[in-house]
Amino acid sequence: MEPGSIAGNKQPPGPHGSDAAPAAVRLLTVDEESAGQRLDNYLMRLLKGVPKTHLYRVIRSGEVRVNKGRAGADTRVAVGDQIRVPPMRLTAPSAAPPAPAREFPVLLEDEHLLAIAKPSGVAVHGGSGVSHGVIEQLRQSRPQARFLELVHRLDKETSGVLLLAKKRSALTALQDQFRQRDTGKIYAALVFGSWPEKLKVIDQALHKTLDAAGERHVRVVSPAHEDGRRAITLVQVAQRFADATLLRVTLKTGRTHQIRVHLAHAGHPIVGDPKYGDFARNKAFAREQGVARMFLHAAELAFDHPASGERVTLRAPLPADFATLRA
Repeated sequence: MEPGSIAGNKQPPGPHGSDAAPAAVRLLTVDEESAGQRLDNYLMRLLKGVPKTHLYRVIRSGEVRVNKGRAGADTRVAVGDQIRVPPMRLTAPSAAPPAPAREFPVLLEDEHLLAIAKPSGVAVHGGSGVSHGVIEQLRQSRPQARFLELVHRLDKETSGVLLLAKKRSALTALQDQFRQRDTGKIYAALVFGSWPEKLKVIDQALHKTLDAAGERHVRVVSPAHEDGRRAITLVQVAQRFADATLLRVTLKTGRTHQIRVHLAHAGHPIVGDPKYGDFARNKAFAREQGVARMFLHAAELAFDHPASGERVTLRAPLPADFATLRA
C-alpha cells in the first residue's frame, strides 16, 4: 500500500448512489508530508466529506485507532503510523474552486523557512467552513515549491508573524522548539478598560474542551484541577487610551487561547474578541473607531534557525488599524 493511501472493504453504493462514497473501514498510512500534523487535521484533510462534528465524535469514542491504540484529537502523527478509521459515509467532494494565489508581506525567507506578516481576518488553513487559508493561497502562488508547511498557527483574527517551513527537516526542528518552549513570543493586545499597572504576571491554569461541533473553549480553572494545565502570561502596559489599554504580552507557555482567556478573566477582554470578549462593547467600539477586528497581534517571534542554529528575532509592525486608534 502506498504511503498516505486508503484501504478498505468495498461495499455497495448507499441510497444516494454516485453522490456518496461507500462506507468502509479505512486504513491510512502516514507519509512524510503529513508527519507532525495533529490527528484531527490529518483526518479532516483526507476525509473531506465527513462532517467535523462526526469526526470528533469518533475520535473521542476511541473508534479511530493509531497503531491499534486510542488517540486524542491533538495527537501528532508520525511517518509510518497506521490509522484505522471506522466506516463513515463520505459525500462526494464538490467541485470547489481552487484557492486564489496570494503572497503576503515577507519578513524572512531562505531555503529552509518562510516568515510572513499575516493580516487579520485570514485563516492559516482551510477547514471548518473556511474554503482556504494562508497555506493554500501560498501553495497556489508558488507551484514550484516542493514543500511548504505551517510551523505553528495564529487564530484567524490575529495578525502578525507566521512561520512556515520549506523543508521537512526545518519543520521538525522548528516544531520541536515550539513544543519545548524554546521560542520567544510577544504579542500586542488592545484590551477594554484601564489595565492595573501592578498586574504584570498572570499564572492561572487553563482547561480546554471541545463542544459537539468540535469548537474549542478554554477557561481558567483551579491549579488542582485534574485536567488543568499551568499557563503563565507576562503583561506590560504600552499605551493608555480613554477606555482601553495597549499591552505588550509575553507568553511563557503556549496554551490554546491563553492570552485571550487570561486577559478576559482579569476583567479586561481583548477588543473585538468574538469568543471571550464583550459583544456589546465590541460593537460600540467598532462603530466609534470604524474598525471591526480582534485587536491581537503577534508582534515578535524568536527562535533558533533550523540550519545555522543562530538566534533569529522577527518583528511584524503594528497593522494600520492599531496605529490609527483615537486616544
